[in-house]
Amino acid sequence: MSPELVVTGMGVISAVGQGKAEFASAILDGKTAFRVMQRPGRQRESAYIGAEIGEMAFPASIKRQSLRAASLSAQVALIVLHEAWGEARLSELDPRRIGLIVGGSNIQQRELEQIHESYRDRSVFLRPTYGLSFMDSDLCGFCTAQFGIRGLAYTVGGASASGQLAIIQAAQAVRMGQVDVCIALGALMDVSHWECRALRSLGAMGSDRYANDPALACRPFDRDHDGFIFGESCGAVVVESFESSQRRGLAPYASLSGWAIVMDSNRNPDPSLDGEIQAIQSALGASGLSAEEIDYINPHGTGSIAGDETELKALRACGLTSAYLNATKSLIGHGLSAAGTVEVIATLLQMRAGQLHPTCNLENPIEPTFNWIKDKALDHPIKNALTLSMGFGGINTALCWRRHKDLSHFVMEGTA
Repeated sequence: MSPELVVTGMGVISAVGQGKAEFASAILDGKTAFRVMQRPGRQRESAYIGAEIGEMAFPASIKRQSLRAASLSAQVALIVLHEAWGEARLSELDPRRIGLIVGGSNIQQRELEQIHESYRDRSVFLRPTYGLSFMDSDLCGFCTAQFGIRGLAYTVGGASASGQLAIIQAAQAVRMGQVDVCIALGALMDVSHWECRALRSLGAMGSDRYANDPALACRPFDRDHDGFIFGESCGAVVVESFESSQRRGLAPYASLSGWAIVMDSNRNPDPSLDGEIQAIQSALGASGLSAEEIDYINPHGTGSIAGDETELKALRACGLTSAYLNATKSLIGHGLSAAGTVEVIATLLQMRAGQLHPTCNLENPIEPTFNWIKDKALDHPIKNALTLSMGFGGINTALCWRRHKDLSHFVMEGTA
Protein backbone atom coordinates (compact mmCIF):
# COMPACT_ATOMS: atom_id res chain seq x y z
CA MET A 1 0.00 0.00 0.00
CA SER A 2 1.37 3.42 -0.93
CA PRO A 3 2.19 5.72 2.00
CA GLU A 4 0.12 8.82 2.68
CA LEU A 5 2.18 11.77 1.41
CA VAL A 6 2.05 15.04 3.31
CA VAL A 7 3.67 18.48 3.28
CA THR A 8 5.43 19.25 6.57
CA GLY A 9 7.42 22.39 5.85
CA MET A 10 7.30 25.37 3.50
CA GLY A 11 9.27 28.49 2.71
CA VAL A 12 8.28 31.34 0.42
CA ILE A 13 9.28 34.77 -0.80
CA SER A 14 7.62 37.13 -3.27
CA ALA A 15 7.30 40.84 -3.93
CA VAL A 16 4.51 41.09 -1.33
CA GLY A 17 6.22 39.26 1.51
CA GLN A 18 9.07 37.12 2.81
CA GLY A 19 8.22 34.09 4.89
CA LYS A 20 4.94 32.23 5.30
CA ALA A 21 3.33 34.54 7.87
CA GLU A 22 4.07 37.74 5.95
CA PHE A 23 3.15 36.17 2.61
CA ALA A 24 -0.15 34.77 3.97
CA SER A 25 -1.10 38.10 5.54
CA ALA A 26 -0.31 39.96 2.30
CA ILE A 27 -2.35 37.75 -0.01
CA LEU A 28 -5.32 37.59 2.35
CA ASP A 29 -5.24 41.40 2.43
CA GLY A 30 -5.08 41.53 -1.38
CA LYS A 31 -1.72 43.33 -1.35
CA THR A 32 0.15 43.83 -4.65
CA ALA A 33 3.49 45.39 -5.66
CA PHE A 34 3.36 45.95 -9.43
CA ARG A 35 5.41 48.69 -11.06
CA VAL A 36 7.86 49.26 -13.92
CA MET A 37 10.68 46.83 -13.12
CA GLN A 38 13.93 48.34 -11.88
CA ARG A 39 16.36 45.44 -11.54
CA PRO A 40 19.46 45.96 -13.74
CA GLY A 41 19.23 44.00 -16.97
CA ARG A 42 15.42 43.93 -17.10
CA GLN A 43 14.93 46.92 -19.38
CA ARG A 44 16.39 48.07 -22.70
CA GLU A 45 14.38 50.77 -24.48
CA SER A 46 11.38 49.31 -22.64
CA ALA A 47 9.25 49.71 -19.52
CA TYR A 48 8.09 46.21 -18.63
CA ILE A 49 5.75 45.99 -15.66
CA GLY A 50 6.35 43.40 -12.98
CA ALA A 51 6.60 42.69 -9.26
CA GLU A 52 10.16 42.52 -7.91
CA ILE A 53 11.31 41.36 -4.48
CA GLY A 54 12.55 44.20 -2.30
CA GLU A 55 15.22 44.13 0.39
CA MET A 56 15.65 40.61 1.74
CA ALA A 57 16.32 39.54 5.33
CA PHE A 58 18.86 36.72 5.50
CA PRO A 59 18.92 34.32 8.46
CA ALA A 60 21.99 34.73 10.66
CA SER A 61 22.98 31.12 9.99
CA ILE A 62 23.58 31.87 6.29
CA LYS A 63 27.21 32.90 5.93
CA ARG A 64 27.90 36.23 4.24
CA GLN A 65 30.58 34.52 2.15
CA SER A 66 27.93 32.22 0.70
CA LEU A 67 25.81 35.19 -0.32
CA ARG A 68 28.68 36.93 -2.12
CA ALA A 69 29.08 33.90 -4.36
CA ALA A 70 25.33 33.51 -4.95
CA SER A 71 23.15 34.75 -7.78
CA LEU A 72 19.73 36.25 -7.04
CA SER A 73 18.12 32.86 -7.76
CA ALA A 74 20.51 31.18 -5.31
CA GLN A 75 20.03 33.84 -2.60
CA VAL A 76 16.25 33.49 -2.53
CA ALA A 77 16.60 29.70 -2.68
CA LEU A 78 18.67 29.83 0.50
CA ILE A 79 16.02 31.95 2.23
CA VAL A 80 13.07 29.69 1.41
CA LEU A 81 14.99 26.47 2.01
CA HIS A 82 16.10 27.73 5.40
CA GLU A 83 12.47 28.40 6.37
CA ALA A 84 11.19 25.05 5.11
CA TRP A 85 14.17 23.15 6.55
CA GLY A 86 13.65 24.57 10.03
CA GLU A 87 9.89 24.05 10.08
CA ALA A 88 10.21 20.40 9.01
CA ARG A 89 13.13 19.86 11.42
CA LEU A 90 15.20 18.24 8.71
CA SER A 91 18.39 18.54 10.76
CA GLU A 92 17.08 15.57 12.77
CA LEU A 93 17.24 13.31 9.71
CA ASP A 94 20.01 11.40 7.96
CA PRO A 95 21.18 13.75 5.16
CA ARG A 96 21.60 10.71 2.91
CA ARG A 97 17.81 10.25 3.06
CA ILE A 98 16.95 13.82 2.07
CA GLY A 99 16.43 14.80 -1.58
CA LEU A 100 16.05 18.05 -3.47
CA ILE A 101 14.19 18.65 -6.74
CA VAL A 102 14.71 22.08 -8.31
CA GLY A 103 11.85 23.14 -10.57
CA GLY A 104 13.09 25.24 -13.45
CA SER A 105 15.58 25.37 -16.30
CA ASN A 106 17.51 28.32 -17.75
CA ILE A 107 16.62 30.18 -14.58
CA GLN A 108 19.49 32.68 -14.36
CA GLN A 109 19.28 34.44 -17.71
CA ARG A 110 19.57 37.99 -16.33
CA GLU A 111 22.60 37.02 -14.27
CA LEU A 112 24.27 35.53 -17.34
CA GLU A 113 23.35 38.53 -19.48
CA GLN A 114 24.97 40.84 -16.92
CA ILE A 115 28.15 38.76 -17.03
CA HIS A 116 28.17 38.81 -20.82
CA GLU A 117 27.88 42.61 -20.79
CA SER A 118 30.59 43.02 -18.15
CA TYR A 119 33.13 40.87 -20.00
CA ARG A 120 32.15 41.69 -23.58
CA ASP A 121 35.47 43.41 -24.33
CA ARG A 122 37.65 41.45 -21.91
CA SER A 123 36.52 37.87 -22.21
CA VAL A 124 40.01 36.63 -21.36
CA PHE A 125 39.35 37.71 -17.77
CA LEU A 126 36.04 35.85 -17.47
CA ARG A 127 35.83 34.35 -13.98
CA PRO A 128 36.25 30.55 -13.94
CA THR A 129 33.06 30.04 -11.92
CA TYR A 130 31.08 30.94 -15.04
CA GLY A 131 31.86 27.38 -16.13
CA LEU A 132 29.60 26.26 -13.28
CA SER A 133 27.00 28.99 -13.04
CA PHE A 134 25.62 28.74 -16.58
CA MET A 135 24.35 25.20 -15.84
CA ASP A 136 21.05 24.49 -14.07
CA SER A 137 22.88 21.95 -11.89
CA ASP A 138 24.76 24.82 -10.21
CA LEU A 139 21.70 25.67 -8.11
CA CYS A 140 21.42 22.03 -7.01
CA GLY A 141 25.08 21.98 -6.07
CA PHE A 142 24.89 25.30 -4.27
CA CYS A 143 21.83 24.33 -2.19
CA THR A 144 22.95 20.81 -1.34
CA ALA A 145 26.33 22.19 -0.21
CA GLN A 146 24.67 24.77 2.05
CA PHE A 147 22.32 22.28 3.74
CA GLY A 148 24.42 19.11 3.60
CA ILE A 149 21.89 17.22 1.48
CA ARG A 150 23.37 13.86 0.44
CA GLY A 151 20.41 12.15 -1.21
CA LEU A 152 19.26 12.73 -4.78
CA ALA A 153 19.20 16.21 -6.33
CA TYR A 154 18.38 17.33 -9.84
CA THR A 155 16.47 19.92 -11.85
CA VAL A 156 13.27 19.43 -13.80
CA GLY A 157 12.16 21.78 -16.54
CA GLY A 158 8.52 22.22 -17.44
CA ALA A 159 8.42 25.94 -18.25
CA SER A 160 5.64 27.50 -16.14
CA ALA A 161 4.66 24.05 -14.85
CA SER A 162 8.13 23.45 -13.39
CA GLY A 163 7.11 24.22 -9.82
CA GLN A 164 4.31 21.66 -9.70
CA LEU A 165 6.42 19.22 -11.68
CA ALA A 166 9.06 19.45 -8.94
CA ILE A 167 6.44 18.57 -6.31
CA ILE A 168 5.33 15.57 -8.36
CA GLN A 169 8.92 14.38 -8.73
CA ALA A 170 9.52 14.85 -5.00
CA ALA A 171 6.38 12.84 -4.20
CA GLN A 172 7.46 10.05 -6.53
CA ALA A 173 10.95 9.94 -4.99
CA VAL A 174 9.44 9.46 -1.52
CA ARG A 175 6.84 6.96 -2.70
CA MET A 176 9.53 4.89 -4.45
CA GLY A 177 11.69 4.88 -1.32
CA GLN A 178 14.60 6.71 -2.96
CA VAL A 179 14.60 9.12 -0.02
CA ASP A 180 12.55 9.56 3.14
CA VAL A 181 12.00 13.29 2.65
CA CYS A 182 12.22 15.34 -0.53
CA ILE A 183 12.18 19.12 -0.92
CA ALA A 184 10.60 20.62 -4.03
CA LEU A 185 12.01 24.05 -4.85
CA GLY A 186 10.26 26.32 -7.33
CA ALA A 187 13.28 28.36 -8.40
CA LEU A 188 13.18 32.08 -9.08
CA MET A 189 13.43 32.57 -12.84
CA ASP A 190 15.60 35.65 -13.19
CA VAL A 191 14.53 36.92 -16.62
CA SER A 192 16.44 39.57 -18.57
CA HIS A 193 15.14 42.10 -21.08
CA TRP A 194 15.70 39.47 -23.79
CA GLU A 195 13.16 37.05 -22.30
CA CYS A 196 10.73 39.87 -21.58
CA ARG A 197 10.90 41.05 -25.18
CA ALA A 198 10.46 37.54 -26.58
CA LEU A 199 7.51 36.78 -24.30
CA ARG A 200 5.94 40.09 -25.25
CA SER A 201 6.44 39.29 -28.96
CA LEU A 202 4.75 35.93 -28.45
CA GLY A 203 1.72 37.72 -27.05
CA ALA A 204 2.18 35.95 -23.72
CA MET A 205 3.37 38.86 -21.59
CA GLY A 206 1.06 41.82 -20.98
CA SER A 207 1.29 44.87 -23.21
CA ASP A 208 1.68 48.59 -22.48
CA ARG A 209 -2.07 48.93 -22.05
CA TYR A 210 -1.69 49.82 -18.38
CA ALA A 211 1.72 51.52 -18.63
CA ASN A 212 0.45 54.51 -16.64
CA ASP A 213 -1.20 52.43 -13.93
CA PRO A 214 0.81 49.23 -13.30
CA ALA A 215 -1.47 48.16 -10.46
CA LEU A 216 -4.20 47.45 -13.04
CA ALA A 217 -2.05 45.42 -15.44
CA CYS A 218 -2.36 41.94 -13.93
CA ARG A 219 -5.91 40.73 -14.64
CA PRO A 220 -6.38 36.93 -14.70
CA PHE A 221 -9.84 35.88 -15.90
CA ASP A 222 -10.98 39.48 -16.44
CA ARG A 223 -12.32 40.59 -19.84
CA ASP A 224 -9.62 43.27 -20.02
CA HIS A 225 -6.72 40.82 -19.64
CA ASP A 226 -4.03 40.91 -22.31
CA GLY A 227 -1.19 38.72 -21.02
CA PHE A 228 0.66 37.73 -17.88
CA ILE A 229 2.66 40.11 -15.69
CA PHE A 230 5.96 38.78 -14.38
CA GLY A 231 6.56 38.52 -10.64
CA GLU A 232 9.68 37.37 -8.83
CA SER A 233 8.99 34.55 -6.38
CA CYS A 234 10.46 31.37 -4.99
CA GLY A 235 9.00 28.61 -2.83
CA ALA A 236 9.94 25.31 -1.24
CA VAL A 237 7.77 22.50 0.12
CA VAL A 238 8.87 19.44 2.09
CA VAL A 239 7.19 16.18 1.05
CA GLU A 240 7.32 13.01 3.13
CA SER A 241 5.12 10.18 4.39
CA PHE A 242 2.72 10.83 7.23
CA GLU A 243 4.43 8.05 9.18
CA SER A 244 7.76 9.86 8.81
CA SER A 245 6.24 13.16 9.97
CA GLN A 246 4.73 11.49 13.05
CA ARG A 247 8.18 10.42 14.23
CA ARG A 248 9.10 14.12 14.55
CA GLY A 249 5.72 15.17 15.93
CA LEU A 250 4.89 17.44 12.97
CA ALA A 251 1.43 18.69 12.01
CA PRO A 252 1.08 18.29 8.22
CA TYR A 253 -0.28 21.09 6.08
CA ALA A 254 -2.24 18.70 3.85
CA SER A 255 -2.15 15.33 2.16
CA LEU A 256 -1.13 15.11 -1.49
CA SER A 257 -3.69 12.60 -2.64
CA GLY A 258 -3.24 12.53 -6.42
CA TRP A 259 -1.50 14.11 -9.37
CA ALA A 260 -1.19 13.97 -13.12
CA ILE A 261 1.16 15.06 -15.90
CA VAL A 262 -0.26 15.18 -19.42
CA MET A 263 1.47 16.31 -22.62
CA ASP A 264 -0.26 17.92 -25.60
CA SER A 265 2.25 16.76 -28.25
CA ASN A 266 2.62 20.44 -29.07
CA ARG A 267 5.75 22.61 -29.02
CA ASN A 268 3.83 25.88 -29.33
CA PRO A 269 2.64 28.04 -26.40
CA ASP A 270 -1.07 27.70 -27.14
CA PRO A 271 -3.07 25.76 -24.50
CA SER A 272 -4.87 22.48 -25.13
CA LEU A 273 -8.39 21.96 -23.83
CA ASP A 274 -8.10 18.19 -24.19
CA GLY A 275 -4.76 18.13 -22.36
CA GLU A 276 -6.07 20.16 -19.44
CA ILE A 277 -9.23 18.06 -19.15
CA GLN A 278 -7.21 14.86 -19.15
CA ALA A 279 -4.82 16.19 -16.49
CA ILE A 280 -7.68 17.23 -14.20
CA GLN A 281 -9.59 13.99 -14.63
CA SER A 282 -6.46 11.87 -14.12
CA ALA A 283 -5.53 13.72 -10.92
CA LEU A 284 -9.05 13.35 -9.57
CA GLY A 285 -9.04 9.66 -10.44
CA ALA A 286 -5.70 9.10 -8.71
CA SER A 287 -6.92 10.92 -5.60
CA GLY A 288 -10.22 9.11 -5.34
CA LEU A 289 -12.02 12.45 -5.21
CA SER A 290 -15.04 13.40 -7.27
CA ALA A 291 -15.44 16.82 -8.88
CA GLU A 292 -18.20 17.59 -6.37
CA GLU A 293 -15.79 17.03 -3.45
CA ILE A 294 -13.37 19.74 -4.65
CA ASP A 295 -14.36 22.92 -2.83
CA TYR A 296 -11.41 25.15 -3.82
CA ILE A 297 -9.35 25.52 -6.99
CA ASN A 298 -6.13 27.47 -7.40
CA PRO A 299 -5.96 27.71 -11.20
CA HIS A 300 -3.02 28.48 -13.48
CA GLY A 301 -4.74 31.79 -14.24
CA THR A 302 -2.03 33.84 -15.94
CA GLY A 303 -4.09 36.58 -17.55
CA SER A 304 -3.48 35.37 -21.09
CA ILE A 305 -6.54 35.55 -23.33
CA ALA A 306 -6.36 32.02 -24.74
CA GLY A 307 -5.02 30.47 -21.54
CA ASP A 308 -7.68 31.80 -19.17
CA GLU A 309 -10.57 30.90 -21.45
CA THR A 310 -9.26 27.39 -22.14
CA GLU A 311 -8.74 26.71 -18.44
CA LEU A 312 -12.28 27.68 -17.52
CA LYS A 313 -13.65 25.52 -20.33
CA ALA A 314 -11.65 22.59 -18.94
CA LEU A 315 -12.97 23.17 -15.43
CA ARG A 316 -16.52 23.34 -16.74
CA ALA A 317 -16.07 20.15 -18.77
CA CYS A 318 -14.85 18.39 -15.63
CA GLY A 319 -17.84 19.50 -13.57
CA LEU A 320 -15.84 21.93 -11.41
CA THR A 321 -18.08 24.99 -11.55
CA SER A 322 -19.20 25.12 -7.91
CA ALA A 323 -15.76 25.19 -6.21
CA TYR A 324 -14.39 28.55 -5.08
CA LEU A 325 -11.75 30.09 -7.39
CA ASN A 326 -9.22 32.87 -6.96
CA ALA A 327 -6.03 33.75 -8.86
CA THR A 328 -2.82 34.06 -6.85
CA LYS A 329 -0.98 35.50 -9.86
CA SER A 330 -3.28 38.54 -9.70
CA LEU A 331 -1.48 39.48 -6.46
CA ILE A 332 2.12 38.35 -6.96
CA GLY A 333 2.49 38.07 -10.75
CA HIS A 334 3.61 35.07 -12.76
CA GLY A 335 6.74 33.51 -11.29
CA LEU A 336 7.22 31.22 -14.33
CA SER A 337 9.35 28.32 -13.00
CA ALA A 338 8.40 29.13 -9.38
CA ALA A 339 4.69 29.67 -10.00
CA GLY A 340 3.39 26.15 -9.37
CA THR A 341 5.24 25.72 -6.08
CA VAL A 342 4.37 29.18 -4.76
CA GLU A 343 0.70 28.73 -5.66
CA VAL A 344 0.60 25.38 -3.85
CA ILE A 345 2.01 27.21 -0.83
CA ALA A 346 -0.71 29.85 -1.19
CA THR A 347 -3.30 27.06 -1.33
CA LEU A 348 -2.03 25.29 1.79
CA LEU A 349 -1.70 28.55 3.73
CA GLN A 350 -5.32 29.36 2.87
CA MET A 351 -6.27 25.87 4.02
CA ARG A 352 -4.64 26.50 7.40
CA ALA A 353 -6.06 29.99 7.73
CA GLY A 354 -9.59 28.94 6.78
CA GLN A 355 -9.72 31.92 4.41
CA LEU A 356 -9.51 32.50 0.67
CA HIS A 357 -7.61 35.48 -0.69
CA PRO A 358 -9.18 38.03 -3.08
CA THR A 359 -8.46 38.22 -6.81
CA CYS A 360 -7.10 41.59 -7.85
CA ASN A 361 -8.62 43.41 -10.86
CA LEU A 362 -11.37 40.82 -11.40
CA GLU A 363 -13.96 43.41 -12.32
CA ASN A 364 -15.66 41.70 -15.24
CA PRO A 365 -15.02 37.94 -15.25
CA ILE A 366 -14.94 36.23 -18.64
CA GLU A 367 -17.10 33.49 -17.04
CA PRO A 368 -19.24 35.20 -14.38
CA THR A 369 -21.09 32.01 -13.38
CA PHE A 370 -18.02 30.53 -11.65
CA ASN A 371 -17.71 30.83 -7.87
CA TRP A 372 -15.15 33.68 -7.82
CA ILE A 373 -13.46 35.27 -4.83
CA LYS A 374 -13.24 38.86 -6.04
CA ASP A 375 -12.30 41.97 -4.08
CA LYS A 376 -12.10 40.71 -0.49
CA ALA A 377 -11.10 37.59 1.41
CA LEU A 378 -13.72 34.98 2.27
CA ASP A 379 -13.89 32.69 5.29
CA HIS A 380 -13.95 29.12 4.01
CA PRO A 381 -12.55 25.90 5.52
CA ILE A 382 -11.04 24.12 2.51
CA LYS A 383 -11.59 20.35 2.58
CA ASN A 384 -10.26 19.31 -0.82
CA ALA A 385 -8.31 21.50 -3.24
CA LEU A 386 -7.14 21.27 -6.84
CA THR A 387 -4.09 23.18 -8.06
CA LEU A 388 -3.30 23.55 -11.77
CA SER A 389 -0.14 24.55 -13.60
CA MET A 390 0.56 24.49 -17.32
CA GLY A 391 3.64 25.32 -19.37
CA PHE A 392 4.97 25.99 -22.85
CA GLY A 393 5.81 22.81 -24.72
CA GLY A 394 2.40 21.28 -24.07
CA ILE A 395 2.75 20.26 -20.40
CA ASN A 396 -0.27 20.15 -18.08
CA THR A 397 -0.06 19.30 -14.38
CA ALA A 398 -2.74 18.91 -11.72
CA LEU A 399 -2.47 18.16 -7.99
CA CYS A 400 -5.20 17.17 -5.53
CA TRP A 401 -4.91 18.08 -1.85
CA ARG A 402 -6.92 16.82 1.11
CA ARG A 403 -7.28 18.66 4.39
CA HIS A 404 -5.36 16.53 6.86
CA LYS A 405 -7.18 15.17 9.87
CA ASP A 406 -4.66 16.82 12.22
CA LEU A 407 -5.13 20.27 10.66
CA SER A 408 -8.15 21.20 12.78
CA HIS A 409 -5.88 21.35 15.84
CA PHE A 410 -3.40 23.77 14.29
CA VAL A 411 -3.55 27.54 13.82
CA MET A 412 -0.68 29.18 12.00
CA GLU A 413 0.84 32.20 13.72
CA GLY A 414 0.03 35.34 11.78
CA THR A 415 -3.01 33.92 9.97
CA ALA A 416 -5.46 33.37 12.82
